[in-house]
Amino acid sequence: MPPVDHQRQRRILSILVVSAILIWIDATVLGIALERLADPVTGLGATPGQLQWAVGVYSLFFATALFAAGALGDRYGHRTVLMTGMTVFGASSAWAAWADGPVSLILARALMGIGGAMIMPTSMAIIGWTFPPERRAGAIAAWSASAGIGVATGPVLGGVLIDHFWWGSVFLINLPLVAAGLIGTALVVPNPRSPQRRRLDPLGLGLSTLGLLGVAYGLIEGGQRGGWGRWQVWGSIAVGVLLVAGFLFSEWREHQPSFDPRLFRNRRFAAGNFALAALFLTVTGQSFYLTFYLQGARGMTALHAGLLSLPGAVGVVVGAPLGARLARRFGVAVVAGTALAAFALCHALNITFAVDTSLIWFCVVGGIAGTAIGAAVAPTTAAVIGALPMDRIGAGSAVNNAIRQVGSVLGVALLGTILSNVYQHKIASSLDDLPAAVRETAAGSAEATRRTAAAIGRPDLVQSANDAFIQSMHIAATVAAACALLGAVALAWAFRTNRSESAAPATTAPAAAASATGAPVPMPAAPVQEASAPDVA
Repeated sequence: MPPVDHQRQRRILSILVVSAILIWIDATVLGIALERLADPVTGLGATPGQLQWAVGVYSLFFATALFAAGALGDRYGHRTVLMTGMTVFGASSAWAAWADGPVSLILARALMGIGGAMIMPTSMAIIGWTFPPERRAGAIAAWSASAGIGVATGPVLGGVLIDHFWWGSVFLINLPLVAAGLIGTALVVPNPRSPQRRRLDPLGLGLSTLGLLGVAYGLIEGGQRGGWGRWQVWGSIAVGVLLVAGFLFSEWREHQPSFDPRLFRNRRFAAGNFALAALFLTVTGQSFYLTFYLQGARGMTALHAGLLSLPGAVGVVVGAPLGARLARRFGVAVVAGTALAAFALCHALNITFAVDTSLIWFCVVGGIAGTAIGAAVAPTTAAVIGALPMDRIGAGSAVNNAIRQVGSVLGVALLGTILSNVYQHKIASSLDDLPAAVRETAAGSAEATRRTAAAIGRPDLVQSANDAFIQSMHIAATVAAACALLGAVALAWAFRTNRSESAAPATTAPAAAASATGAPVPMPAAPVQEASAPDVA
């Protein structure tokens, strides 16, 4: 591609930043609407399982479509795929805004995930083609910094809209950004193509998507009434695991796979990705239950809940550069391992949250958790990619992003299911005196119990619902803390050598910048579906 002058480079970067902000805002804004979506009068009357799907299906399709999006960009031009992705994202946002039921919303969110997957890797590829090596790292850093804007403004802006308009208005935020992005892209952005075109790998795409769908369906279905003993639960999990195993086997046999499992023979790459997956699993699951804690058990408005996410967002912004700097001095095992252990401790401190807990304490825990996330993700991502030979960095970056998305999918499925199961067990004794039909309706979730209490004039059930929810939240938080702690142990073990070997090499800076600054916000307020940075190659 012909060289691009500096002025046009700046215009191109500003347009790509707009498209990135679009993704980050959408990644945080849905959580603010969850409580409203569960309401049958002002929302869609969605069940806990349907809300889990609305959150998780986005990450699932984002993860599985990433590789195909990059290959399509190589074949047809990255601007073409970028504009297609923005169009899909905008159309599916309008569909989600006016969805007439939970199933329609879930399908719209799945399509949004596909659109997001087409936006992210093509944006990175355009930066790689447009900017010379000496300016590329700075451009990626500026592009990645848009994550901070999105995760900070998404919950607050969503809270304002929810408090003044209907729940679907949170998705209309995307439409003006899509319009601006499409116009700017068409006028300014070039359409580079790779001379070496990657194959599309439809078999891998199908096996990975169906496999993750099966596992997620089984986990979410296990949290519904009837529990884990049904064949639909274990059958779908077993089939999903088999399909994922088939996907890994097929990729292992490929000479140039989309997802290269051979990379996991590297101890640091494997353990680092496990740690990152554990982190995203816990933060996504935690964000799911803290949304209902703030707006349900504590009765806060959407705006107030959104404002409580800001300490976590600030913590991520502060922690990412701090962690990268400290890791160069003390090593990844010490810095990122300690940060992930601190993050596990913050999850454990969720057991101190009650209906009347001081919001100052809540913000302190959220701020520390955010700083720990930034300090863990930035050096770990750089070190994981830096553990590979130069000719494998592109493939490793793609695998790293997919693994983190999978962690997000499993987080909302696993921790959301634990929350539902424990709540149904804890509330059962308080509903024994109700007629069977009423009891069945009230036992589904804390929101359902509160609605039933209002309908039948039983205010005592509201307190019972809050107590049962707090107890179930504490159990979910304990499991989340254990998962994060396992990640910290794996990280400390894999990078336990001297600091010069542990620190990430400078050659990985662009990949690290793209991934590290896009860490999710530790909730406080809204679920984060981390739309991870794509393959730099």
